[in-house]
Amino acid sequence: MSTKKRLWLSGVIAVLIFLPVVSISSALNAVQSMQTASTVESLEKALNGTEAPLDIAVPTETPVASPTSPATQSAQTGTSGASTYLALLQELVTDDSPASHSGYNRDYFNAWIDADGDGCNTRAEVLIMESQSAVTTRGRCTVSTGQWVSAYDGTTLTDAGDLDIDHFVPLNEAWGSGAYGWDSATRINFGNDLGYDASLLAVTASSNRSKSDQDPAQWMPANHGYFCDYAATWVAVKWRWNLTVDSLERLTLQSVLNGCSTVSISVPEKAVVTAGVPAEQVAPVSDGVLDPNYGTCSVAQANGAGPYYQGVDPEYDWYRDRDKDGIVCE
Repeated sequence: MSTKKRLWLSGVIAVLIFLPVVSISSALNAVQSMQTASTVESLEKALNGTEAPLDIAVPTETPVASPTSPATQSAQTGTSGASTYLALLQELVTDDSPASHSGYNRDYFNAWIDADGDGCNTRAEVLIMESQSAVTTRGRCTVSTGQWVSAYDGTTLTDAGDLDIDHFVPLNEAWGSGAYGWDSATRINFGNDLGYDASLLAVTASSNRSKSDQDPAQWMPANHGYFCDYAATWVAVKWRWNLTVDSLERLTLQSVLNGCSTVSISVPEKAVVTAGVPAEQVAPVSDGVLDPNYGTCSVAQANGAGPYYQGVDPEYDWYRDRDKDGIVCE
């Protein structure tokens, strides 16, 4: 091994050794500042080759893809040891070129919908579920007040307007990690995932915007006491949806979880993930979210479909009702 390479790896090791003491996000920023295009390859060799330092946690075998079942698979429930999430992490495929999967558009995920037709959209459902006191609402189902603790910074809030509902794995991150190849229904299910409590989280707007679409190698919450649950949840959501990780993301998650004994989240069930037409071949979204049949209202109407009525036609939820009259594609 060259002297230059040994010095670089020594710097990485020094950062990882002190992760329990200093801010992980700050430490990894230091690692990233040393990282160049050539060192990504070196990192992969360090993780998977015989020269890996003993005090860096590395997978014992090459990660393999988790099978995607046509039906939802059962999983464990209750709290688990960190080793459970390290094992799930090993199942995730590595992709070090997530930015190559272009074409991201938030509208493809259609957040937020009223999936069960009870008048409360996904945002309202999360606020109701996570409030530690009874909520008050106005209108059809707009949550006004309650009591929430933002896990990212430990802040307690009572005004729902001060909260964002965070996609734990951000939509843009999910896109580059596999959602670019999903069909429309799978993307919408991910964007409104009420099937696993940890997928969506009510947090302060400021912490959500600080996080943005960054992965754990780029951002960790200000609440250091939440580090273990944060890393475990990130792994759990990616495992649930069969998403990939990059090398530095994997190394960060391993380092955090190796310092944890237990985490207070449950292992999710596998989601149903269905492949779809590549995004670049799909009709552009101009008037709403992606219609899996036609793409846009104009194409739907040209084929004799529409209008769609709120509470009557399920297709209504595929589009934005810009004039709020309960009718789309009219």
